[in-house]
Amino acid sequence: MTTRVLGDTGVLAGRSLRHILRSPDTIMTTAVTPIALMLLFVYVFGGAINTGSDESYVNYMLPGILLITIASGVAYTAYRLFLDLQGGIFERFQSMPIARSSVLWAHVLTSLVANLASVAIVIGVALIMGFRTGASPAAWLAVAGILVLFTLALTWIAVIAGLSARTVDGASAFSYPLIFLPFISSAFVPTGSMPGPVAWFAENQPVTSVVDTLRALLAQEPVGSDAWTAVAWLAGLLALAYGFAIAAYRRRIR
Repeated sequence: MTTRVLGDTGVLAGRSLRHILRSPDTIMTTAVTPIALMLLFVYVFGGAINTGSDESYVNYMLPGILLITIASGVAYTAYRLFLDLQGGIFERFQSMPIARSSVLWAHVLTSLVANLASVAIVIGVALIMGFRTGASPAAWLAVAGILVLFTLALTWIAVIAGLSARTVDGASAFSYPLIFLPFISSAFVPTGSMPGPVAWFAENQPVTSVVDTLRALLAQEPVGSDAWTAVAWLAGLLALAYGFAIAAYRRRIR
């Protein structure tokens, strides 16, 4: 059964990836907004922002930009899933001898590949803008692992939106709060500079622990308890989103 699921998922993921390769503007569009924000914050606002650190501002804010990149990209998962549902593809798949869960996993894996490609583009632009890091290969692997976990958690939330939406706009609208969340965190300014209630929210929401962990890894600094907090947040969100997504899928294909 496991071999069958993996095989079916691989075939369906290949189908979705071919669609993206035929229209690479999806990945480019996902990267455009984060790159524009990076240019704006570094070259317009960066000189006026005091981060309390000697590192360059592009180094400071890159982790937050990477999370925004992923939050923007997962909207396409909900969009593609919604179109498949409306186009009757799911009904065709149900009539074929394939594992039902492979349909969702194919969209999730496609999201993972596409978003990591967008992240690579953003990091490339950041390097041109002056981003520098002496992070070890192990630190980079840890960064990649956290970004993968973040992408999976958000993608399964996108699956819920794609299965539950009634319109195309509704399928992708869920991502707007996710894109906005890094702005109320330590991504762009220290939380200590925020008003009391806002600072409390920023310090206790998952994005801050993820950003702080990524920033420490890239700066070769001790990650402390932030890493465990970030992993706990992301693993919990992933488990909840996966459970709700599977339940929504079962209701939809009855």
